[in-house]
Amino acid sequence: MDAPAVPASTSAREPFDAADCCTLSPDFAELKDKLATYLRPDDIERVEAAYHFSADAHAGQFRISGDPYISHPVAVTDIVADWHLDPQALIAALLHDVMEDTHISKQEIAERFGKTAAELVDGLSKLDRIEFRSQEEAQAENFRKMLLAMASDLRVILIKLADRLHNMRTLHCVRPAKRRRIANETLEIYAPIANRLGLNNLYRELQELAFEHKFPLRYKVLSRAIKAARGNRREVVSKVLTAIEERLPQWGISADVKGREKHLFGIYRKMVEKGLSFSQVLDIYGFRVIVRDVPSCYLALGALHSMYKPVPGKFKDYIAIPKANGYQSLHTTLIGPYGTPVEVQVRTAEMHHIAESGVASHWLYKEDEKTLTELQQKTHSWLQSLLELQSTSGGAAEFLEHVKIDLFPGEVYVFTPLGKILSLPKGSTPVDFAYAVHTDIGNRCVACRINGDLMPLRTELRNGDQVEVITAAHANPNPAWLSYVRTGKARAQIRHFLKNAQQEESVALGERLLNQALRPHGLTLGQISAFAWDRFLRDRGVRSKKEVFADIGLGKRLPVIVARRLAQAQDHESGRPNVIKPKPAGAILIRGSEGIAVQLARCCQPIPGDPIIGTIRKGQGLEVHLHDCAAVAKLRGDRGRWVDVEWEVGEDRLFDVTIRVLTKNARGVLARVASAIAEEDCNIQNVSMDNEQGVYTALNLVLQVRDRMHLAHVMRGIRRVPEVVRIGRVKSDGRTT
Repeated sequence: MDAPAVPASTSAREPFDAADCCTLSPDFAELKDKLATYLRPDDIERVEAAYHFSADAHAGQFRISGDPYISHPVAVTDIVADWHLDPQALIAALLHDVMEDTHISKQEIAERFGKTAAELVDGLSKLDRIEFRSQEEAQAENFRKMLLAMASDLRVILIKLADRLHNMRTLHCVRPAKRRRIANETLEIYAPIANRLGLNNLYRELQELAFEHKFPLRYKVLSRAIKAARGNRREVVSKVLTAIEERLPQWGISADVKGREKHLFGIYRKMVEKGLSFSQVLDIYGFRVIVRDVPSCYLALGALHSMYKPVPGKFKDYIAIPKANGYQSLHTTLIGPYGTPVEVQVRTAEMHHIAESGVASHWLYKEDEKTLTELQQKTHSWLQSLLELQSTSGGAAEFLEHVKIDLFPGEVYVFTPLGKILSLPKGSTPVDFAYAVHTDIGNRCVACRINGDLMPLRTELRNGDQVEVITAAHANPNPAWLSYVRTGKARAQIRHFLKNAQQEESVALGERLLNQALRPHGLTLGQISAFAWDRFLRDRGVRSKKEVFADIGLGKRLPVIVARRLAQAQDHESGRPNVIKPKPAGAILIRGSEGIAVQLARCCQPIPGDPIIGTIRKGQGLEVHLHDCAAVAKLRGDRGRWVDVEWEVGEDRLFDVTIRVLTKNARGVLARVASAIAEEDCNIQNVSMDNEQGVYTALNLVLQVRDRMHLAHVMRGIRRVPEVVRIGRVKSDGRTT
């Protein structure tokens, strides 16, 4: 939406009267003629009243091009009228900028034109009255609002896309930097949304206009190259077109055959993705064959393949397996005259309507109810997934990131064990598949079978794969999944789970740390009164005790400072200094399996039985190190940054620890060392070797042990191997002990 060059007056507005604005612009007069082809006279009158209202509201405002601002809403309404949208949508299109650029309120629109029109306009209005920290945050929040409004009423996005299309058509008046930003935004968001909704014509035009404004020089060069190539390839196109038109009737097929030139952006993208020059892109022309019914599609395909040889691997059946946006066609690439590749699409007239107009076909072509109902169901499912993404995303920017991921155009089709087809973005993994089936299956996923074979969860799925997900009752999402999942839903659900898990664990850890910090004051958490807590929360601007505990657990607040403030508030309530005898702080008990809030340091790899110390890392919680770890030596003087911790007895789990074994070079020595480790009921997680002067070999082994005593038994067993010269545990500074 363009900012008007001349703002509307801020003075009090006079009551609107349509009789005062009886003149129509030539553009709106043409629009009325278009509306008369499908609307009743009384509906046209309501639309005309909205036109006068909008013209009055935007009076004195001009676009950057110098045109009266009302020309923009009329042009947007003209575009949506091509889709035969209903009167409420047309009214909203005419009024889509009045809330943003004038002092018209949502309530006033509702009173004059109905609640539905007011809701549509509100969904289209930017959030200018809210202050954001950055332009990126404001943009993300605007997209979030628009997409959520779209989820409740699809007409919002149809009007928004029409608005963007007209702005792109008139973008030449905008300064170059802003032009490139808007063009990039169009390529990243609006064109993919148009594609996702099946608005093919709109999608292509948005891409072409964005390409022209984002890369003007490349656009001009490629345009000239296309014009030069037309003359050279006209003979090929004419020959293929004539051959198809002659062959199809011989097979008893009545068809409408059209030749078409591929879009500039599509050619440019192919050149970039495949590293080709323009002369190497041969298939810049394609053909569309529109037939009577579905059997004729396959019969026409046979006729085409009898004329020219098909290119292996270039046939796609989108009739049997439609795209997510409802698109259906047969695609094949043939080797035409002179060895030129020719792309052909075969579809029915109904499929063509949907391919060109997508969800707008609901308003345009209502006679094909079955196909449109399936398309509406698919669109509804996608819109519902947006609402689910919103509920699990951490903010507007994260929500927008997830939506962008889901708008990725490439698709791969895979099967469930029961034969149901799922469409996923290219590059998707079994984890994406699991979340696509159900959130709980994704959260409990532990392994998978692809075509009956056990495969890693990070395996990229291919067309036709049958995927079976193996779950476990107590499994949880792995943070490592975020590095390879492809869908927005999977990414959002994993992040949501991890945030909640971290929050819960941080609260529990924060309580333990604060309780320990209160002991020197002679207090426990249970003894802190409601008055002391209320005073602390009010003075610090915190909403709840739970938030304080979480901040302590994440290292955002130091427990000793919180304890001191609470003790002071407690003393203030009693009216006397604290005379209770202080107690030793005591140590926090560590099990080693706390999860996200408590982590065992990788630098020194502590295991049960080791003397340990805990450090509080901001935003990451408690990290447990060996007592003499070099990484925590500098924190010794800062009492607020470290806490005493001890191992809790009886925890049955395995811990990683690294040892270095120096051996003489001898045949079979690695096998004997591994055998000695296995005899002590220990597993080798990783092994690497370093040759030292050709006489000795250093084995670096990552072992899984229960505790310090178990490690001692393992090392004793290794020492019994005759070739072992020296053995030691690797410390954080690389030395061995």
